Amino acid sequence: MTGGVVRIGDNVDTDMMVPGAYLNVTDPELLAPHLLEAYDPAVTARIVPGTILVAGSNLGMGSSREHAQLALRGRGVQAVIAESFARIFFRNCVNLGLPVIEHPSAARALRDGAPVTVDLAAGRMSSEGAEWAIPPAPPFIAELVAAGGLVPWVRNRLS
Repeated sequence: MTGGVVRIGDNVDTDMMVPGAYLNVTDPELLAPHLLEAYDPAVTARIVPGTILVAGSNLGMGSSREHAQLALRGRGVQAVIAESFARIFFRNCVNLGLPVIEHPSAARALRDGAPVTVDLAAGRMSSEGAEWAIPPAPPFIAELVAAGGLVPWVRNRLS
């Protein structure tokens, strides 16, 4: 996958990603316009289908609800790269089939607006002449993401 980088900072919590006023909404398409509006509406406007969101440390701290990940999917974010993730946020991304890459040096180096290419199968990503190895995901996590998330994975297993 190749997309443009949209950067956000450290300690962006799930309430900043999707404000509490929208917790009664579970449709990704309806949540999408509100993604990061409490953080910075200008950032929201820059997130287009194909974006790769890049963050600092502790992305997704706060509540364990999936609204932030649903909004990311609804907005067309292809993947999220961060220095580090809150554990529940990371797992909710996986459960919804959203690729997440914890890579401190790449997250610090990726420039806002730059193109980045992520090849999960090959285990590498590159941008503006720099290249990084992506640590392999555990097989089950890779299966869930490849299936599009936990629900499609279970449906496939039951069929």
